[in-house]
Amino acid sequence: MLKFFIDTNSELWYSKVDEMDINVINMPYCLNDELLSADLGRNSDYINFFEQVKKGVQPTTCGLNKDNYIEYFEPILSQGDDIVYVTFSNKLSNTFEYMNQAIEELIKKYPDRKILTVDTNNISVGEAIVVEEAYKKYKEGCSAEEIVNFVENFRKEIGIFFGVENLMHLKRGGRVSGTTAVLGTLLNIKPILKIDEQGAIVKLQTAKGMKGVVRGLFDIFKQNELDAKNYPIYIVHAFQDECAKELKELIEDYLNKEGIVEIQPVGPTIGTHCGVGTIGLAFHKKS
Repeated sequence: MLKFFIDTNSELWYSKVDEMDINVINMPYCLNDELLSADLGRNSDYINFFEQVKKGVQPTTCGLNKDNYIEYFEPILSQGDDIVYVTFSNKLSNTFEYMNQAIEELIKKYPDRKILTVDTNNISVGEAIVVEEAYKKYKEGCSAEEIVNFVENFRKEIGIFFGVENLMHLKRGGRVSGTTAVLGTLLNIKPILKIDEQGAIVKLQTAKGMKGVVRGLFDIFKQNELDAKNYPIYIVHAFQDECAKELKELIEDYLNKEGIVEIQPVGPTIGTHCGVGTIGLAFHKKS
């Protein structure tokens, strides 16, 4: 049999995961010197996480090591099953070096088994949309190779765009310079970023304040959506309830209530890098 794997960087909410026949790789983060694992909202206290960040606590993320991946994969291989793993963007973490080492070791130990991985070139709910569509192929009985081929084509059709309130988090992550962060903060200029087709974070445009970010995200949606109403539309945020609701209403009105727009919180591993005040939008776009 074939087993379907995803990771928590997809931020696919735990209630959906519970309805699906999948295996989840939990990505780690550290808060107040305590090593924790993202769990897609099952037990995570996101409010407390971002309250701690607002107080000045600086969380960190780390990748899994080779042994961690072996612990996830070997029980599946040892029972005679194969694996297909739909991953977050390989450009955003060095954890995949250890994953590849684990796979190489396991294939030597289980030469009759198969582990295929495929990069969504995305993260957060942009990754979630690709995961959900790939899972449909899995449930239809597609092979691992067919699922990989589907993801490699479909991933170009999914976009995630986001704005951040606090530029200092982007500065710490090396996404903007110190000068840009300071001036942007003083002038209330907020960048709108996207994940490009290679899976890297790039700046798309700027906006004046968070209201400008909401309008910017909505304009991006109008200009780029291809068939959004027939695919999930996700809004994620960290303490941006009003902005999230406003963006949801704008999109629903634009689609004449035909699309399904879901709002959920940013998770801790993504939130570590984007910080409090982030709002993001993912949808089916023109490739």
